[in-house]
Order: sequence, then structure tokens, then C-alpha cells
Amino acid sequence: MSNSALNRRWAELLLEALTRHGLRHVCIAPGSRSTPLTLAAAENHKLICHTHFDERGLGYLALGLAKAGKEPVAVIVTSGTAVANLYPSLIEAGLTGERLVFLTADRPPELIDCGANQAIRQIGIFASHPTQTLALPRPTKDISASWLVSSIDNEMSNLKQGALHINCPFAEPLYGNEIAAHQDWLQTLGKWWQGDEPWLAQPEMHITIKAADWDIWQKKQGIVLAGRMSAEEGKCVAQWAKDMGWPLMGDVLSQTGQPLPYADLWLNHLCTQEILAQGQLVIQFGASLTGKRLLEWQAKCQPEQYWVVDPIAGRLDPANHRGRKFTCRVADWLREHPAYSRMSWADLPWADELNTWSRSASKCVETKLAGEFSEAAVAYQLSQLLPEEGQLFIGNSLIIRLIDALGQLPAGYPVYSNRGASGIDGLISTAAGVQRATNKPTLTIVGDISALYDLNSLALLRHLSNPMLLIIVNNNGGQIFSLLPTPQEERQRFYCMPQDVNFDHAAAMFGLHHAAPQNWSELKQCAQQAWERKETTLIELKVSGSEGAMCLQELLRQVADL
Repeated sequence: MSNSALNRRWAELLLEALTRHGLRHVCIAPGSRSTPLTLAAAENHKLICHTHFDERGLGYLALGLAKAGKEPVAVIVTSGTAVANLYPSLIEAGLTGERLVFLTADRPPELIDCGANQAIRQIGIFASHPTQTLALPRPTKDISASWLVSSIDNEMSNLKQGALHINCPFAEPLYGNEIAAHQDWLQTLGKWWQGDEPWLAQPEMHITIKAADWDIWQKKQGIVLAGRMSAEEGKCVAQWAKDMGWPLMGDVLSQTGQPLPYADLWLNHLCTQEILAQGQLVIQFGASLTGKRLLEWQAKCQPEQYWVVDPIAGRLDPANHRGRKFTCRVADWLREHPAYSRMSWADLPWADELNTWSRSASKCVETKLAGEFSEAAVAYQLSQLLPEEGQLFIGNSLIIRLIDALGQLPAGYPVYSNRGASGIDGLISTAAGVQRATNKPTLTIVGDISALYDLNSLALLRHLSNPMLLIIVNNNGGQIFSLLPTPQEERQRFYCMPQDVNFDHAAAMFGLHHAAPQNWSELKQCAQQAWERKETTLIELKVSGSEGAMCLQELLRQVADL
């Protein structure tokens, strides 16, 4: 019997084993060496197959699917540099916790390091970044089917976060019609094929234990920081902090509704810093904080204890405070640590004065941006563009900082972003994955350099079942560097790198609607029309270069002088 038949049986078993661990989506790039995996995925009725010609974008598409779907997602690519193109998305998943399974087809060992075409050293190619790795042998009947399936089960049972890299060598021939060949090898698993359970089950116990001294700490003056978490958790944390009477400073990705908005502005004032210095316990729910002033305060604060609650393993506290790390889901921690019930209605929140400072910052923002149509003004009023029962995906660099500093998003409204490595690569493709996982109307907002970096992935935004509104803020370059003390003379050439491009031709190339509104009224009208279509609309906001960065710096000065 030819290798092609055994390659197919091997790949069929591998894919079926993955489905027993909740994997439903598989993202596939074209390639010949990956044929056994591709055809096995296509024939497995449990799997939804997605395709993209760009492996880098494909990895981020899978990241978005896993981010919004909360399930593991597989990626299939051929051998060679196709594998290397997955590196950025693999790194991001390791930092933000999405479970990705990279199935990289490979040449068999005898073709490595001998000049064979498209053959590179793939084992260990991702160094320390995968959570787990599995280097499979070339398919052979000398290895039992039970070994292969139990190996997959073991890796998936232990994949709590990040990426699993499975390297899959296949020898030629890769194509053949021996459909019934080697079925006896598969059937050694007997009735397993008729079920949906793993061959090797390793049940995990999820136990969150209440802190023994919580009764003491809950009566102290606490501060809540809200980082990246789910929409449901964001609402719960906001209510919990309110019941506790503790101030909550919420990140743009916290989905808490940011009950003390404009923290990135008012934290710049000495009076607010003095108030917060009285805090005895800081609890941070969710990793990844965006605002610069919040990060500066977080680094300098000196409470008696600093607690971090996040399901991702590790310290997650770059300032290395004395305290505790609770590696568990935010919802589970809240269940075990209910809010302290105050005995008297007269017990006001201990830092209630922060509300006054937040309102003062709000007035400064409103006065500054009233009637403007600018990058900062769009960030300030972004909530007016959100679709009902939809979701928001925010790019990196300047735009997310402006939204974090100047915007206020509804509590519990789903917000996504790539804030692990905070790169500008793969943002459009990640947003496409988020949209496909949830099938919700999706507003995506990115900068022009980010859009250029992932321009290929506009192809993923065609033929949608729900509308996508992609806003590209075209400020002609990486204007995030205007916020930094980059050398004035070299800033444009070596940092901002203006490209002087328009995106109307890019939209036309991929068959997307395009609009370039000139004022706020036109932008709202374009957004409303976009939500009525089950298609993608690309809105290009042409704004003046460094205006957004300069506006933020001016507001910081105004609030600091209050």
C-alpha cells in the first residue's frame, strides 16, 4: 500500500482526536505537503474550515476565532517558511491565553539538511514560545493508533493556554485514491469511533479557594484595577467594586463601563495621586493595562498588598509588588470573595472625591472636542457608532490609547484587541476571526500603518453573514511616536514613516464598500448604512497628522492644572 493512504489515515485520526477536545474551527493555507491534513479536515463533518492564502494572516484569523469563541482552534500549513509566518500569532496567543493548535506539515527526516526543496529545520522552530510541542514521527503502521490518539489527548488535556505546536512529517506520495486502505489500523480503536470522548481522559478539577484572611482585607481601603476580561466578568467586577465602595479604574478592554472615566487624564494630577496613596489593598482583575498614566501609577503605588486575579499563569505584575497572584477565572474568584455588606447606608465610598475629578476631566474633554471631527473626537464619541448586540475590535498604537483616555464604552459590551505583544501585525485578520466566531455585527478600528501591514487580510472580510465596519484612521503614519520624545528631525523619516496612501483602491480590489466621511454627521450616517448591510464597509478617516497625539497631550496639561 502507498504512503498516501497511510498519510490520510494518520491525519484523519489526528483531526478526529482534536475534535474530542472541543476543537471545531480549523484554518488552512494552501500547500502540497499538508495535503493529508487538509483533506482530512475537509472530510470531517465536525470541523468548520476557513482558508487564507497568507499564513501570517491565517494564524491571526485563528487567534481571533479562539479569542471570541473560547475554544481551541487549529491551523494547518505546509512546510518551509509557511511555518515561520505563524510565529507572531503564536507569540500573541502565549501572552493572552488563547488555545491554538499549529499543525505544520514537514518533509520526512531524510530530506532535512540535504538540500531538498522547501525543507527547513521545523522542530523547535518556535523556541520557548509554544506552551507545548509534539514532534510526530512519519506515519507508520509500526506505531499503534492508540499511541497517536493518546499522544494528542495528553497534549490537549494539558493545554490550558497558549499554543501547541504539532510537527507532522509526511513522505511522498501525498495523493492517492486508496480510500479503504489501512482502515484496519484505524479500527483497532474499536467503539471509540462511534463516540465523542477522548481516548485518554484527564479530568481537571477547577477549585478556587477563598483567601483565609479575606474577612480582614475586605474591611480595608481597597482599589480595583480592571484589565482585560470578558464582558460578563467586566459587569460583575463593576458591581462588586460598587458594592465594596472601592474606586475602580477600568481599562478600555475591561468592559466595566469605566465608572471613573478619563482616568488616564486625572491620574496626572497630584491630588488624585494623594487620594489613591491611602489605599491599603489593590486588586487587579485581568492582565494588560493600556493607559500610560495608569501604568505609571501601578508601578509606583505601595499598598500593603497587591493582588492579581487572572486565569493566565505567571506573575503578571511588572512592578513586582508584594502580594498574591490568584490563577483562576475572575468569576470564580468573585464567587468565593463576595462584597462586604456595609452595616450603614452612611458608609460612603472612601475615595468618593475621585468622582469629582473624573467629572472635571470630562468637562475638559467635552469643551476641547465639542464640534470637532478628528481622531480624538472619534475616540471620544466612539460608543455612538457601536452596533446593537454587536462587538468592538480595537487596534493598537495611538487609537487604543485615545479610546482608553477619552472614550467611555458601555458596561458589558464585548471589546477585543491584541494587547499581549501589542503589535500592529494581524489586526484585520484577528478581527475577522472574532467576527466569524460570534457572527455578530463588528466595528473594527485600526490605524493606517496597521491596515497596510495586514492589507492581504481584507480578503477575509468578503462574503460575511453579518456586517463588518472597518474604520481606518488615516493620519499618514505611525503617529504614536508623536507622543514619545523621538528626535524631531528624524521623527517623520524613521518613526512615523508617512506613506501618503488612500484606501479606496484597496477596498475596490477586494470588493468592499468604501466611504470617506468629512464630518461627524456623515460618519454616523455611513455607520448606520453599514449596519443595514450584511457586508463589509471600509470607512477611511483622513485626519491631520499628529493632531490626535497633540490633543491628548494638551488635555493632560489642562487636567493637571485644575
